[in-house]
Amino acid sequence: MLRAYSIYRHRLHGRRLPPMDADYREEIASFPTWVAEIDDEIVGGITLVAERGYLTLANIAVSPEHQNIGLGKGLLAFAEAEAKRRGFSQMRLATHRLLSENVAFYQHLGWTECGRDADRIYMQKAIPVSDHTSQQDGDTSIDKSAS
Repeated sequence: MLRAYSIYRHRLHGRRLPPMDADYREEIASFPTWVAEIDDEIVGGITLVAERGYLTLANIAVSPEHQNIGLGKGLLAFAEAEAKRRGFSQMRLATHRLLSENVAFYQHLGWTECGRDADRIYMQKAIPVSDHTSQQDGDTSIDKSAS
C-alpha cells in the first residue's frame, strides 16, 4: 500500500496521508481487507469498514507499476459487490483534495461528492439492489487477506 501512495509525495509538500502511516497488521486484523494479485505478487488492496447504514471504503491502493490496467476499477467493483452482499445500499469514501485524478476516477464510476473539509473530499455511491457485479477475467485475482 505504501508504494501506491508514494507517487503523491511531491504534491503533498511533505505531508503524509493517513494510509501512509497506517499499521496494516492492525488494520487487516480489525477490518475486512482483500488484496489483488498478479502472478503471486500483491499489487493492490482494499479495506472496508461497516458503519451504521453504509459501508466505507477505508483504503484502496494499487502499486504504481500496475496502475492504469483496470485493477482499481476491479477493486471498486469487488467492494461494491461486497457492500451489496452485506446488505448495504450505500458506500462512502474520502480522498485528498490534491488528488484530483482520484476524484475524477470515482466520479466516472458513479460516485458523487457529498462534502469536503480542508484536506478531504467525501464521496458516496448508491448500491442498487438489482445491480449485478462480476469480477474481471484473466490472471488477476482478488483474495481475502488472512490475518
